[in-house]
Amino acid sequence: MSQDYQSIRVLLIEDDEGDFLLIREHLSEEKMVEFRLERADRLSTAIELLGRSQFDIVLLDLGLPDSTSAETFDRLHEACQTTPVIILTGLDDEELAVKKMKSGAQDYMVKGEIGGRLLTRSIRYAIERYKLMEALENSIREIKTLRGFLPICASCKKIRDDKGYWNQIEAYVTKHSDAKFTHGICPECFKKLYPDYCDDVWGKNKKKEL
Repeated sequence: MSQDYQSIRVLLIEDDEGDFLLIREHLSEEKMVEFRLERADRLSTAIELLGRSQFDIVLLDLGLPDSTSAETFDRLHEACQTTPVIILTGLDDEELAVKKMKSGAQDYMVKGEIGGRLLTRSIRYAIERYKLMEALENSIREIKTLRGFLPICASCKKIRDDKGYWNQIEAYVTKHSDAKFTHGICPECFKKLYPDYCDDVWGKNKKKEL
């Protein structure tokens, strides 16, 4: 996905030729962004396209020849959950479109009210919201990983990750959180590692006390 939105690949799922031409015209009005528009006139065709190609945004008409309005978004969302979707609707479908937003759609637009600037802004905002949601979900997954059960070696204290590799605890925690490590040595380990030095220091301290 383009970070600066200079080039955005759009999949329009629309069976009406007039609506397709209108959407294409609206997107062509934007001079600062290149919209690379592709069209599918069937839901099944769109799902195939999404399976083999990457798009930045999907514009979805709910009423398609091979799908009813009530199930169109659900079928698309089930098949492809990695691309943000804006629903295109007639006034009769507005209530349904709002329900689908609660199920994961990024936005909905009433066809009769679509203009070039409004459409462009909606696309860009939808992409940005989707990126933020992905980042938030990744953070939540990382937090859950740290709060769950961690397989740790009883001897060397390494942690096994979800791919089966054993990592030093510092490396694992750093990867899954914002924690930073500084290294020192506790008194018990210091005594085990440097007993002679400890005895020498301890003896001198005892003499001072006397």
